[in-house]
This record gives sequence, C-alpha cells and structure tokens, in this order.
Amino acid sequence: MADSSPILPPSPGPGAPAPHTIFRGPNGIRAGWRTLIFLAIMASLIAVVSLLVFVGMRLLGHHRNPAFGIGSLTPVAAVLSDGAILVFSAGAALIMARIERRKWGQYGLPMAFAFGRDFWIGLGAGFSAISATLLVIFSLRGFHLNGLAIHGGTILTATAAWTGAFIVVGLGEEFAFRGYLQYTLTTGMGFWPSAILLSALFGLAHAANPGESKFGLLSVVCFGMLFCFIMRRTGNLWWVVGFHAGWDWGQTYFYGVTDSGLAAYHNLFNSTFSGPTWLTGGSVGPEASIFTPIVLLTVGIVVSRFYREIKYQPLGGTS
Repeated sequence: MADSSPILPPSPGPGAPAPHTIFRGPNGIRAGWRTLIFLAIMASLIAVVSLLVFVGMRLLGHHRNPAFGIGSLTPVAAVLSDGAILVFSAGAALIMARIERRKWGQYGLPMAFAFGRDFWIGLGAGFSAISATLLVIFSLRGFHLNGLAIHGGTILTATAAWTGAFIVVGLGEEFAFRGYLQYTLTTGMGFWPSAILLSALFGLAHAANPGESKFGLLSVVCFGMLFCFIMRRTGNLWWVVGFHAGWDWGQTYFYGVTDSGLAAYHNLFNSTFSGPTWLTGGSVGPEASIFTPIVLLTVGIVVSRFYREIKYQPLGGTS
C-alpha cells in the first residue's frame, strides 16, 4: 500500500548554516546592515557623551555652549575633534567586533603593527611629499619661507604638541573613513567601489572648512583614493596613518602654510604665497595646488614598486 503522508524537505542538521535572508548572507549579517548598525552605535555614543557634557556644564553653572573658533588650527582643537572621532569610531568598531566575532585589529589598525616600521616609513613619505609639493611651487616663485615664527623653548613644546596632535588626526580620520567602514563595505560591494564611496565622503567631510574650494575638495578625494591603494598594498592602515600625520605636520607646523583653509598656530616657519591660485592653492593652501595630485600620483607609483602584493584581504568575500 502506498504511503500517502506528505513529503517534507529534510531539516538542516545542528551544524548546518542558517538560510540566506535579506538580513543574513553567507557570512552572517549582510554588509549593509552591519554598516547601519555601526553608524547607529556611533550616533548613540555621540548622543550620550554630548548629553553628559551638557549636563556637566549645567551643573558647573555654564548655561551657554562654548564657542569654538574654526578660523585657525591648534593642537588642542585637533586632538579634541579628531580624538573624539577616533574614540567614537573605534568604540563602535569594538562593539561590532563582539557582534561579528572578529578581532578588532581586522578593521585596519592591528596593535601588533602599531607605530612599527610601516608607520615611520609613511611618516617620512608624508613629510617628503608635502616638501616636494612646496619645492615645486617655490621653483615657480609661488612660495617663500620668511624665517622662524617661534623661538627658544617654544619650538620644543610646539613640536611635541603638533606631533602628538597630528598622530591623533591621522588615527582618527583614517580609522573613521578607511577602518571599519572600508572593511565592511568591501565584503559587500568590493574594494574599489567602497574606496570611491568613502573617498567621496572623505572629501565632503572637509567641505565645511573655511576657505575650502572645489579643487581643494577634489585633492582630498585624491588623498582618500591614494590611502585606500596604500592600505590595499600594505595590508593595514599604519603606513597611511604615518603619511597622513607627516603631511599635516609638515604642512601646518613645519612650513606654516594653510591646511584645508585652516591657518596654523605656533608654526615653526613664517611663509607666504604669491601667484595664481592653480599654483599656490589660494585660500585652501598647497592641497589645492595643481601639483598636489601629481605628487600623490607619484607616491602611488613608488608605493606600487615597493609593495607589489595585495595584502588587504577582508575575510569572507562578498555578502
């Protein structure tokens, strides 16, 4: 006699992977949802800290929000702004690492390589790159050094303050734009689409700087693309953090020129520009000079010669 009971699909065993849904892919939570969760955690951390600061100020009798000038750049302002970016993005990534059961170092800043050889090579390369840019502008009579701006013990304290500040800037901006987000979006849409998207956002984040220009923002996007390329070849962000810090340190502190429209404070040298905007960068500074993208392209070519392998390989493929 034939069995008339319905035929059911076999149930997955205890070790079988969960079925794919709009929320889950072959590697767990899909990249888009992980990105949204990460951004939500960051927003929550910012909201909580802002509330605590507001309540603390009220308790101390400060009834008005403090006014922070954005016309000039100081070590304290750099540490407070980019240090906060680093804390919020790194904190959110640490929570995501627990959710995703990954090591925090996979997101671009492994502690085993912290301030190692790649960082110092990047630091020297960044200072050399801004020096080369200004040397070209100088050769065309567009840039002049006018002597020391500070003297005595101030040089030591300013050097230490600016060095620490720009290391924080490099860590904060690089991890925020090329740390967790680059790792996660790469697993969802591929490396270069992610790099283009995040580099565009990197440029947009600088749009509020006073004195910024369209060409200056385009240069910032070029920086972002170069940093993504270097990270892909070196495997993590430490070379890039060094380059970022070295470029900014040389530009703002050593040569004392405008950085993305922001004037320096307690810079080592006084300097002046003269000539057309395409040469000098105008109010933006040398980042908006026509020679900055050329120097960045040269850096990329040199890096490609010394770092031939693609070492940045987020685990898990696409999801």
